[in-house]
Amino acid sequence: MNQTINQLQSMKIKFLLIICLLVYGTNFSQEATTNEKAGVLSFTTSEIDYGTIHQNDNGERTFTFTNTGDAPIVISQVKTSCGCTVPSYSKTPILPNETSEIKVKYATNRIGVFKKTITVISNASEANKVLYIKGEVLNPVN
Repeated sequence: MNQTINQLQSMKIKFLLIICLLVYGTNFSQEATTNEKAGVLSFTTSEIDYGTIHQNDNGERTFTFTNTGDAPIVISQVKTSCGCTVPSYSKTPILPNETSEIKVKYATNRIGVFKKTITVISNASEANKVLYIKGEVLNPVN
């Protein structure tokens, strides 16, 4: 009697293990299929260097990119590492081979060296793309 109970428990464990492996394997196969037809964000540059600029100069710069993939890209969010950097971008889908841009405006009233990140969150093949801005805002000359 104990032997049959042990056999049933062993079979139950094997069955659950097989089910878990099948579910796990299915998730990977769906991911691979989804990524084959994804949009690709191809930026002309991933870093913009402001160089040295004067306090209160124009802090707006533009990242240009093209969708070099096979599916439309929708940018769901653009996050910055600091409230001193404000992004603006198109909310409409970027079709394959279309070019678009992300504008960022750095608050140049802050004096000193800066290096900030901008994270682009989308349905592209690389879901989170990190961009960088850097530079130095100089003290005003009296």
